[in-house]
Amino acid sequence: MEEVVRDTDLTSHRQPQRVQVIERAFGLLDDLVQFDGSATAGQLKEASGLAGPTVHRLLHTLMGLGVVHQLPDKRYALGANLVPLGESATRQLGGLAIPQMQSLVSELGESVNMAAMESEMVVYIAQVPSPHSMRMFTEVGRRAYMHSTGVGKAMLASMDEQRVREVLASTGMPAMTSKTLTKPQALIDQLPTISRQRYALDDEEQELGVRCLAVSIPHGPTRMGLSVSGPTARMDDSFVRHAVPLMNRTAAEIGRKLARR
Repeated sequence: MEEVVRDTDLTSHRQPQRVQVIERAFGLLDDLVQFDGSATAGQLKEASGLAGPTVHRLLHTLMGLGVVHQLPDKRYALGANLVPLGESATRQLGGLAIPQMQSLVSELGESVNMAAMESEMVVYIAQVPSPHSMRMFTEVGRRAYMHSTGVGKAMLASMDEQRVREVLASTGMPAMTSKTLTKPQALIDQLPTISRQRYALDDEEQELGVRCLAVSIPHGPTRMGLSVSGPTARMDDSFVRHAVPLMNRTAAEIGRKLARR
């Protein structure tokens, strides 16, 4: 007897069923990100469109996994167990940008770094070194302060002032060199110019003798930036004028590539 195959069976075979509770849980995590990391249960209910009891059950489960925790003011925030997951994923994203970074090194002749914001700090996730014998080397995985790096400044310029002040208060602004900005307002006053000109400079603020030019990467899954660094003698104003449009073009290409992942 010939077996009758139902259309629903074929559909199920071609497209594996999605698990709704997982989609809803990840949706709440994404909502927390949109609220800058913390929100009330009411805000999450409104943003997700889920019923109140469903939101509370999901939050309770996520808290048990350590990916959400509750603050003293009863708001819910992203939990510590997300950090290693995020760091691992971010480093993999850096590898995807290597071809674009290699092209930029070929055009500019200086070392190119890609960095992301993690736990209020800059973390370098990819590098293509300069062909020069005298070059800048930044170890992938190294952390640095936002206020003293070009790439950190470029990312800060994409935030509102309140968020910038929170970041600077969290990490402090230690002087890495005699040229490092150590007062929040001095840095905040620079950010509108950085945003308008679409690049930031670390002018020996992280390391004496080293200048770094940086731009933000648009449309990435997290705040990211691209930087070119080298000795101050080679990184002069004419280099900056030549490099900025190339860097912004490359950053846009990387952003589009990451957005498709």
